[in-house]
Amino acid sequence: MSTSDTICKDGVSKSSEEEDDVCCEVSDMLRKMGTDDKDVVLSVCANCGKTGDNLKACTACKLVKYCNRECQIAHRPKHKRECRKRAAELHDEELFKQPPPEEDCPICFQLLPSFKGSIYKTCCGKVICSGCINAPVYDNEGNEVDNKKCPFCRTPTPTSEEEMVKREKKRMDLNDHIAIYNQGCNYHEGACGFPQDHDKALELFHRAGDLGYAGAYLGIGNAYDVGQGVEVDKKKATHYYELAAMKGNALARQNLGREEGMAGNMDRALKHHLIAVRSGCAESLNRIKIYYSAGLATKSHYTKALQSYQTYLGEIKSDQRDKAAASSEMYRYY
Repeated sequence: MSTSDTICKDGVSKSSEEEDDVCCEVSDMLRKMGTDDKDVVLSVCANCGKTGDNLKACTACKLVKYCNRECQIAHRPKHKRECRKRAAELHDEELFKQPPPEEDCPICFQLLPSFKGSIYKTCCGKVICSGCINAPVYDNEGNEVDNKKCPFCRTPTPTSEEEMVKREKKRMDLNDHIAIYNQGCNYHEGACGFPQDHDKALELFHRAGDLGYAGAYLGIGNAYDVGQGVEVDKKKATHYYELAAMKGNALARQNLGREEGMAGNMDRALKHHLIAVRSGCAESLNRIKIYYSAGLATKSHYTKALQSYQTYLGEIKSDQRDKAAASSEMYRYY
């Protein structure tokens, strides 16, 4: 076994026989180098054995280093299998992390709902919860006044579709990712005076996604899933659903769980649905219930899902939001 073989295999799960061979060779290398630090071995070029400060790690697996691209290409046949395995492990570690929660409402400072129950304001670019949108406003004498202004910046509410689009354009000029995504939706649906143009919609979705908006990646995933403006490509759909899920989009996460469940990968399906439930996805909670009824999930899975969903509801609940939800279906947040 060569030095490069040893470096590639060190730290990767193998059969007992392979693992013993690797451990013995690594130990021999460490002994010859007069150290017991495995990081020293991993600082050696996996192809030619040279050391130095300018070695670059394999970007996929992070397990080995190389002098240059030529060494990496030369070593690829020996490293390919281990590299793919470790890269897949690293990808799953990132994919199945619980994503950060939604931001807080900038007025009441309570967690914003993941689904309905909040509104994006084109005047200031803030997302405000339904409770604060519909809360009564009083003048300096304590009298309730007609609330036709943004509760955050106090700009009057637009009175026409044209005025709203004009404000949204100004937000787009500031690289506001939500405004860019919203205009993509206008092109996607042919709404607000825009022609239906799936190519333009995808262009704007990509721009918003590059700026960090998870919902835009969900839109791209949906386009590839059903073939709107592009050829149906399930692999690309999954890729963009994963990007959206890792940024916290619960609908994309639910889609991934559904796909894994249909493929019979119940362990991965349950992982996705449990994360989605913690982010407020009632559909994922229902799917876990169905899995439990069918004997595909345990009581522990379903109990954990129920507890997670109740925790989420507790974090977003307020009297103001409940009043808004009771007055209009569009403000319902559970």
